[in-house]
Amino acid sequence: MSSTEGPIPQDTTPAKPQDDSSQSPDKGPWVLTSPGCHVSLTYDTLSPTEALDLVRSPRAGALVLFAGTTRDNFEGRAVKELQYSAYVPRALRTMLSVAEGVMKRHDGSVVGVAIVHRLGVVPVGEESILIAVASAHRAEGWRAGEEALEEVKDKVEVWKLEEFHGGEGVWRANRDGQAGVRVDAEGQQAP
Repeated sequence: MSSTEGPIPQDTTPAKPQDDSSQSPDKGPWVLTSPGCHVSLTYDTLSPTEALDLVRSPRAGALVLFAGTTRDNFEGRAVKELQYSAYVPRALRTMLSVAEGVMKRHDGSVVGVAIVHRLGVVPVGEESILIAVASAHRAEGWRAGEEALEEVKDKVEVWKLEEFHGGEGVWRANRDGQAGVRVDAEGQQAP
């Protein structure tokens, strides 16, 4: 396991939503890698091409990419933006464990897994997560990508604030459709 970008903060330093994506040790990007696996958290805009390049291999006949984007509505309500926060040290370790687990379960057929998650404000239409998989054949790649996504959403220490037009928001676990805690424009819990 290695860090290839900014230092990983101590376990007591959770990442908070920020608008400024200029690089500094407390703003990442934070990266962990192991053979065939790459995971990172960043405040920067995500690049699908860069994610695919992280797993590209002459042993792979298929490159599969999932890009999760901020949609403009949730259950009929207009979404302004999403804000992601993370417990960076643990989130990175959990992400790497997910990637390594996918590689192990698909031993030999999956040759690379990259998981890149954005932090901070993610406007409508922009990517919040990229999962890239390189595999010998497409079927294994699709399965591995879906497994990685579901495990990330289930296990990784990342949370999102879904902000609606009008100032109200809902904190959610990073899981589709689960109820969350409503907050007002000042970030206070709403009734």
